[in-house]
Amino acid sequence: MGAKRVIRMGHPTLRLKAKSLSKEEILSDGTRDLVQDLIDTMEVEDGIGIAAPQINISKQVAIICVPDNSPRYPGSSPSGLNVVINPKITILDDELQGFWEGCLSVPGLRGFVKRPRKVQIDYLDLEAKEQTIIAEDFLATVYQHELDHLFGHLYIDKVSDPSKLSYNEEFVQFWANDAQNIENQQEE
Repeated sequence: MGAKRVIRMGHPTLRLKAKSLSKEEILSDGTRDLVQDLIDTMEVEDGIGIAAPQINISKQVAIICVPDNSPRYPGSSPSGLNVVINPKITILDDELQGFWEGCLSVPGLRGFVKRPRKVQIDYLDLEAKEQTIIAEDFLATVYQHELDHLFGHLYIDKVSDPSKLSYNEEFVQFWANDAQNIENQQEE
């Protein structure tokens, strides 16, 4: 167990619909080991979420943990660690909101993506128990981004304006500290 190599855009596993897990598989030591590997990898990579396909394991398992006072995501509400297995997403508010997204599997880039503002995620936890979470605002985007990995999608598939796809250095230089640009993008 421990941190694993994150596969990058272009690797075929990232474009597969991941396999759902049975109750027996969820309760297995192998799934607990997988979750620990995901946690270790997310921490090493300084991410706020990761899905099993990103470490080349095509299973419907993802973890999300938005830390308190994240310097990369200022103003975001902390979420605590959540293990999500076999999720189903329901849009509760289809009003779109936009955020600049990055991805461990698409290193060095950020893109402005608009997603539904409020979603419900029905899933199984690590004890194979049914759970529901309602996520709004930035947290809704985080969940949608991570769970997209379980269905073969990357955030760059959802960047509608190619002029809002940027290398990280240019993002920091031209977009991150420009509150007026970010406010304007939220209104578009």
